[in-house]
Amino acid sequence: MTEIASLDPTPAPSRLGADTSSPGSERSIVATFARTFVENRLATVGAVLLLGIVLFCFLGPLLYHTNQVDPNLLMVNLPPGPGGPLGSDNNGFDILGRLMAGGRTSLEVSFAVAGTVTVLGATYGAVAGYLGGVWDVVMMRIVDIGLSMPVVFLFILVSRIYLPTKGLLIILLALTVWFVPARLVRGETLTLRTRDFVAAARTMGGGAGRLVFRHIVPNAAGTIIVNATFQVADAIIVLATLEFLGFSLPPPTATWGGMLSDGSQFLQDGYWWEVFPALAAIVVTVIAVNFVGDALRDAFDVRLRRR
Repeated sequence: MTEIASLDPTPAPSRLGADTSSPGSERSIVATFARTFVENRLATVGAVLLLGIVLFCFLGPLLYHTNQVDPNLLMVNLPPGPGGPLGSDNNGFDILGRLMAGGRTSLEVSFAVAGTVTVLGATYGAVAGYLGGVWDVVMMRIVDIGLSMPVVFLFILVSRIYLPTKGLLIILLALTVWFVPARLVRGETLTLRTRDFVAAARTMGGGAGRLVFRHIVPNAAGTIIVNATFQVADAIIVLATLEFLGFSLPPPTATWGGMLSDGSQFLQDGYWWEVFPALAAIVVTVIAVNFVGDALRDAFDVRLRRR
């Protein structure tokens, strides 16, 4: 298949403006991509912030030990001080430790949702775009119906029937937000399926599955990767919103949205430390992910890179 690949006038790496016919050129492509990403100062800041947040949430509990399972009524609503750098909440949980535990849960769910949505949406959109005709029309009408669904009300209804679990959150979020990447990849596929390298592969006997997953999807990698990055940020926001509305994991599981929901009940009493740490964590994480996503978009888009 190397002969077929060589007929591709716009393989995914070539969008960075380099020839991919030799290992040296491939290294040059990677170097160009990395340089374009690093030269974006906001991207560097976002990557550092995101790495710091991940380390804080997953390695922090190994260094800062707290009990996030059993409430401590002797430590209820304590302000930041010697007893805890960020104080304690209405159940006596240390907020700094709870911020770590809640961030770990929120990030796990968000990354799992983004990965599931990317795979499902990219596959669906690529198949719809390649098949075209009636199949494309029917499959895209399903996407339109999905985009018009009242997601919040759907989650509220489900919360009245089932006890929320981490797996249920991932499945429901994935099933309600995969429509956007499906539409994006479908649009990219409509352009790629008319290229010479796809026609050459079809002429040489390539089946529909091979054409879609071997030639079209890899050449749409830029769109897919950038959208996957933004899906992480969207999942964090949607998850926090749903948890604030009551569709949250049962205690003692901590999440950033759950901390916002619980702390907002005591905000008027002056217990600001029960709200703002979780709010700041959500805002900083979403901004960091968006910075990284913007930089990836610039790096994959040759026109923006040259500009």
